[in-house]
Amino acid sequence: MAGVVVVFDFDKTIIDCDSDNWVLDELGATELFNSLLPTMPWNPLMDRMMKELHSQGKTIQDIVEVLKRTPMHPRIIPAIKSAHASGCELRIVSDANLFFIETILEHHGLRDYFSEINTNPGFVDEEGKLRIIPYHDYTKSPHGCTMPCPPNMCKGKIIERIQASLEGKKKIIYLGDGAGDYCPSLKLSEADYVMPRKNFPVWDLICRNPMLVKAEIHEWCDGEELERISLGLINKISAEENNASLISADHCKLQTISAAPCHETLPQALSVHQ
Repeated sequence: MAGVVVVFDFDKTIIDCDSDNWVLDELGATELFNSLLPTMPWNPLMDRMMKELHSQGKTIQDIVEVLKRTPMHPRIIPAIKSAHASGCELRIVSDANLFFIETILEHHGLRDYFSEINTNPGFVDEEGKLRIIPYHDYTKSPHGCTMPCPPNMCKGKIIERIQASLEGKKKIIYLGDGAGDYCPSLKLSEADYVMPRKNFPVWDLICRNPMLVKAEIHEWCDGEELERISLGLINKISAEENNASLISADHCKLQTISAAPCHETLPQALSVHQ
């Protein structure tokens, strides 16, 4: 289905936890992280924590092995594969980081299902330590959003860029859970769909005034509901597209049939002998 773009958040949407917290917990760095959190923003603090882990002798492979154990609901992988098989374009918009996301997706054989990953850059430097840098360099060029977006990423601006790049009348299905997913939810049109995770921050924000959201709202609780509801929406959109195509084809046929007698089957004029 060329007319649908499914945009996923990553943490607590594709995976069932926060990837930053998961890595720090598994590698015994949570206490230090919590002590430093009041002193600096989350994104640069994660970069700092990767340096700390490296200094403690933790390797990239140690981080990879932890990421491979990241919890994920068993219906998420079939949901992603089914959406892709139906012809949808799949993208990710996440405040995690590229190294964590790609490592987890590759472990589950899902990386090639996504055409685009919008997230904080994450890479291994020449010293063998993981570096995490902000998507928006807010020290030089703040994104300026007044919504509850972190300084390093406004997902609403990313959605606006995606919308501007789409050809034709493509519909967006947006899935997320966090406060940062509220801003992009407000950018969606009446033709789009938003799937907030129930009883999570984005759901609470939407519930304060649902009328601010133009898109059709469909909440979900777990991976089973995510699969059922998202695929149901995809099938609904597909049926609407097929009906529109049939109506258009029938209209063309009627035009052809009604036009033909005027040009092809008029009787020839008889000659009159004087």
